[in-house]
Amino acid sequence: MEEPAVNSVSIGDPMSRVDGRLKVTGSAKYAADYNLPGVTFGVLVTSTIAKGRIANLNTEAAEKVAGVLGVLTHKNVPKVPGYEAGTDKASSRVYGQEFRVFYGDHIYFNNQPVALVIADTLEKAIYAASLVTVAYQPEPHQTDTQVNLDKAIKPARSEDYSRGISNAYKTAPVTVEQTYYTPIHVHNPIEPHAATAVWESEDKLIVYNKSQGVKLAQKDLMRAFNLREENIRVYSPFVGGAFGSSSRIWPQEMAAILGAKLVGRPVKVALKREQQFNMVGYRPRSIQKIGLGAAADGTLVGITHEAYGLTSTYEQFTERILHPTKSSYRCPNLTAVYRLVPLDVSTPCWTRGPGETSGSFALESAMDELAYALNMDPMALRLKNYAEVDPENNKPWSSKYLKDCYERGADRFGWYIRNPQPRSMRSGEMLVGFGMSSGIYKAERSPAAAVARLTADGKLLIQSATADTGPGTYTVMTQIAANLTGIAPERITFELGDSSFPPAPPQFGSHTVVSVGSAVHDVCMALRQRMGELSIYKEGSALYGLNETELVFDGDIIRSKRGTARLSFSEILKLNNLPELVITKEAKSGPEVGKYSGKSFCANFVEVHVHPQTGMVKVARVVSAIDSGKIMNHKTARSQVLGSVVWSLGMALMEDGIIDHRFGRYVNKDLAEYHVPVCTDVPEVEVIMIDKPDPILDPMGAKGLGEIGMIGLPAAIANAVYHATGKRIRELPITPDKLL
Repeated sequence: MEEPAVNSVSIGDPMSRVDGRLKVTGSAKYAADYNLPGVTFGVLVTSTIAKGRIANLNTEAAEKVAGVLGVLTHKNVPKVPGYEAGTDKASSRVYGQEFRVFYGDHIYFNNQPVALVIADTLEKAIYAASLVTVAYQPEPHQTDTQVNLDKAIKPARSEDYSRGISNAYKTAPVTVEQTYYTPIHVHNPIEPHAATAVWESEDKLIVYNKSQGVKLAQKDLMRAFNLREENIRVYSPFVGGAFGSSSRIWPQEMAAILGAKLVGRPVKVALKREQQFNMVGYRPRSIQKIGLGAAADGTLVGITHEAYGLTSTYEQFTERILHPTKSSYRCPNLTAVYRLVPLDVSTPCWTRGPGETSGSFALESAMDELAYALNMDPMALRLKNYAEVDPENNKPWSSKYLKDCYERGADRFGWYIRNPQPRSMRSGEMLVGFGMSSGIYKAERSPAAAVARLTADGKLLIQSATADTGPGTYTVMTQIAANLTGIAPERITFELGDSSFPPAPPQFGSHTVVSVGSAVHDVCMALRQRMGELSIYKEGSALYGLNETELVFDGDIIRSKRGTARLSFSEILKLNNLPELVITKEAKSGPEVGKYSGKSFCANFVEVHVHPQTGMVKVARVVSAIDSGKIMNHKTARSQVLGSVVWSLGMALMEDGIIDHRFGRYVNKDLAEYHVPVCTDVPEVEVIMIDKPDPILDPMGAKGLGEIGMIGLPAAIANAVYHATGKRIRELPITPDKLL
């Protein structure tokens, strides 16, 4: 059979979001929108110390409030078999003992849940929660990474990396040695973290939550409550922002589940904004020492990268902070060391571009410093050390068009008009700076499955237990299916976010399109194949007796290549007395993928304006050139990069989770004091998609896009600030006080 004819929707078309109307009209249901019959409301009471024990917990006044159904504490919590069994450190995603809600009287971090007040209205629960009193036995705590560097440990799951000679950079004629700092970045999505839980029977649980991976959440709950897979359903069709913050089962979810078990009714728990600063993870603070050495012509001789991150005392959260350094540049000698500082805080979690975002700030800032030390153009330095194969493992790239990113980005930005001398460019009274950087992020594929159901009325339903945290999964999967089947998008429904659907990986790590998209691709191709067979093997069919090679797919019509015979999908099903055709496919990458290194790449160009008297920084222009394989939808893809740019503005200039170390407590735990970019902060942004397919990773030619747009961009902003002012800021965020 031939490939499909040109359809009304093609891969790459800027198709609008199929779920857009649901969202703008308020019809999309998020985690806190499920008002089940008999639903009750839970409000968390949290600790006011960072470390110690609960000496006394008095709930009597709260329990006497009319409408209060119960107060859940460590004293009356229903049994959780998984709590008693502990965590299997070898198989858990984060090494150590996961936090167990209401398990014992120990306090591990400030704002830790100590009670859940459940009432028949939210207002009653809030009031009753204010009546719970707690006395503590506090213990000395530590929450400052810098002060505790001497207590750093080697992570159980992270190996030091080296190639060539250790500290070889020191032998080079031109060297740079600096330390770079990134602060805590707190997840602050628009949708609050919430969960509604209901026990349909003693051993049957349904959870409506905010999850990036419903199958992963289902497995975690199976392990916690020792239940069979079919007895737990996790439902999360819409997620209002996540990027890592919905990647685990968090305290509010377990509290809702345990509360529902306690009172025998559905319980809904939604976190307050201030509670999200402790309970749903954050990007950990990093301290990174970089040493670069180069020959006079810019050829890298050696790199040393020593990174420190914080973690909790009960788990070891690690991230890929060293990976940009391992693979970005051709360099024969590299030493990379990663250490963790355990503190009395909650466990960090994955945050957009986890590890690579922080690591690239240090590396790409240091490369800019080296360029100035060499009196060399920063882009020329990167091209001088361009890696034709992955330096980490000497594998060929599955695809790499970073040179295209450099060339097209620089040309569009006007990089070559840059006067390299700091403080040499102005616009009126404002100092003008140009900065650039590179970015690299893994491009991987995981097994995924999908089921397709074609009905006799010509409608197609596809289901997979993936997620859509905002990048446009609903739309892209619909687009892939429409392109392959020829069925109009408005007659296709793609469903996700339900653990009863065929398994799919969680939506993080930039692999949803390549993984789930491959499953949608394969199931649609199988559907086409089967429809062709049904059209030629059924007596009475207008296409009966033809060879498969004689068939042409023209939209959702199959016709003869030579004659006028033709049948629609609906006609074929009716002819075969089939009310529907159901096909399930699992897609896996072949062994050949392991022979290559899969990465996405970018080049970032930034213009900043800095007021010389006040130190105010305004990002005026950004050009982001992206190599992420074949683009599935140019509209949703561009939106992803715009989001990366905005988040990078926050990281570079504003965001900073500030802990008062006397109390181990955030002091800016709201959106008034935890600053994020607003509309007036966002500059003109131009996105360039190289749009060349990757021939290795998946049948569509796609590579990961969700993370790569943020990798290196904060460094480009910092580099532009240096060019504008002559002041090198190595600690984010770049606030006016650091420039004055």
